[in-house]
Formats: sequence, C-alpha cells, structure tokens
Amino acid sequence: RMWIAQEKKYLRQSLRTRDLETAKQRAEEKCLQTYSDVQTGRKIFGITLQELVDSFLEWRKKDIGLITEGRWNTIKVQTNRVLEYKSGDLKVAELDVNSFYDYQQHRINTKGASLVTIRNEQATINQMIAFGYRQGLCHFQQLEFRPIRIAKDEVGKRDVFTLSEYDKLVRYLRTYTNDKECKKDDFIKRERLMVRYCILIASNTMMRVGELWNLTWGDVLNVEKTKDNQNQDVHLVTINVRAETSKVRSSRKIISRGGEYFLKLKDNTEYTDKKHYVFSSIDGTHQFDKRKWYLHWGALMRGIGIDDYKERNLTWYSLRHFGITCRIRANVSFSDISKVAGTSVSNIENHYGHYDDDMLKNTALKNFSVKTDGLALND
Repeated sequence: RMWIAQEKKYLRQSLRTRDLETAKQRAEEKCLQTYSDVQTGRKIFGITLQELVDSFLEWRKKDIGLITEGRWNTIKVQTNRVLEYKSGDLKVAELDVNSFYDYQQHRINTKGASLVTIRNEQATINQMIAFGYRQGLCHFQQLEFRPIRIAKDEVGKRDVFTLSEYDKLVRYLRTYTNDKECKKDDFIKRERLMVRYCILIASNTMMRVGELWNLTWGDVLNVEKTKDNQNQDVHLVTINVRAETSKVRSSRKIISRGGEYFLKLKDNTEYTDKKHYVFSSIDGTHQFDKRKWYLHWGALMRGIGIDDYKERNLTWYSLRHFGITCRIRANVSFSDISKVAGTSVSNIENHYGHYDDDMLKNTALKNFSVKTDGLALND
C-alpha cells in the first residue's frame, strides 16, 4: 500500500505472488508508475464525468489543423450533452456499458433532436469513452446505446429553397440593405451588404460555410468577365480553397459564377490585403462574428415569411444545397459538380439531389424513339 497525498487515500493492491523478490520488483514498478500518473495529473481512484469530458476535449484540441476549429466546437457541444444526461460529479467508475442505453429517448423527449443528430452525438461520446479506456480512466471500451434505424432519405438531408423562395430572398436582400432599412447608418449598411454578397457567393460557388467564412483575399485568385453558353455576360471567379479550411482536409481550385460579388465586396471595405478575411469584422483583421451571421440569417428568413426555417433546417448550409441543385437543373454532370463542390458523386446523389416537381416533370417528358440501329433519346 502507498499513500496518495493528492487524493488523501491509501492505494492498496495485491501483487499476486508469494515470492518475496518478485513482490518487491512488482511493488517498485507499481510505485514508479503511480508516481508518474500522479505527476501527469491522472486520478488514481477514478475521475468524474466532468473531468473525463475536459480531458477528452483538451486531447482533441491538439488535432486542430487535422480537423477544423468548427469541427472541434461541434465535438465540444456533443460531449457536453453527456453532462445534460448524467451529473458531471458522477464517477466514471460508477458507469457501466448500459449507463447511456436510453440516451436516445432523453434527447428526443427533452430537445426533440433528430435521429441523425443523436447518432452523431453517440459516436463522439463513444470516442470519448475509448479515449478514457486507453488512458486507464475508464474500465470499458465503449457504451451500448439503443439501436437507431434511420431511413436512407433522412441521412444528411436538409431542406432547400424553392426557386420562388430564393428569388424572394434575393429581392428582399435589396430592401434589407437600402438606406431606409439601415437607418442611414453606414456601419449597419456595410455589414448588411457583406451578408448579402456572402449569400449570393455561397449559392454560386457551392462552398461549405467554413470554407467560405475562412476565405482571405489571397484565396481569390482572379475575376474575369466572359459570356456563358447563352451569350449572357457573366463574371467567373477563381478561388483557392485551402486544405486547412476544408472539411475534408483537401485543397481544391474552383471556378464559378458570382465574381461580380467579390468586386462589390472590395468596394465595400478598405481591408483587401491578401491576409485580410473576405468576410471580416469592421476592422478587417478578424473574422465576422459567427453569432451575427445567424442573427442576420434569422432576420432574413422572417423577412421573407419563412418563420419555420429552424424546423425546416434551412441554414447557411442550405445555400450550398441550393447551388448544387441548380447545377443539376442546368444539366451539369455530377462528376463536374463534385470537383467544384469538393465532395463525391455518391454524396451528391444521396445528400444534395433535391428534385422539385419541375425537375421530375422534365425527366418524365423526355422521350425516345426506336431506330434500326438502337434507341435515340429525344431531348
């Protein structure tokens, strides 16, 4: 036995041998290991659930660079759900594999969480338990949860704007940024103009929200004016999406419509050095406050009459879905869309293919004729 002053307890342990020399050797090894554990802050007699959450988050924080800071914040939210279900003062040693079996019912009944959200939370919670097991803080490798069955259509699906809703949003953005609505306040007007251009850029470039909000002017490589396939003027923008800002940790170069909005953004700010954020705070040196992004989004959704935008899961990310759906509507191949959007063809098919009635009708109206040398599709 040995006294652990930090926890004010004696550690008692059998050395499982009757041989004195073997016992001495094992005791010495155990003492050295225990002293090492104490020095590194490890609890000898078990840690609380709160301490496990804190240790796991500190460990995952070292991965920022391999994962985005946004992903780490998501992990933080997910692991803190544990403390809503069980007390943070509860000792991890008091848990067993079935302690979270009814977690699904808790999340549905208290917060109305979706099954997809719950499944993702459970996966992160089990990552934390596995971490605790590897560190000797937990006596089992993972928790057992009640099985979740999710229909294929429910996985990763978000609602998407209809064409009329998006048109209403674009028209309302003009009102949202006029002098009357901004009360002739230059600060408010500049901020709202940035939000307006961000929405238009997001739906044109199909970029992820994290990629978009982390753009610097150095990432905007070129804007050129040209003609599209209907001989209409269009501004193409070339953007470098850096690996460290991408969800999939892979860099890519994209060329898309919407270049004119970058030009207008430049006219709206004096901070256009390569290191400055495209969507920056008023001083140009910091990113625009995330909380403000969502405050503006809520105001815009209510302004166009979509009061149930939260229930429909219409978010900033829905602009990416809308942009991809529009490219599908324009008969751009899934392969080409995947290169610009930075996702797989199967992911587009499973998560981004939002077919409305007009698109389905066009599919039904396509015809073919039989020729002697085979089938001919009539577009």
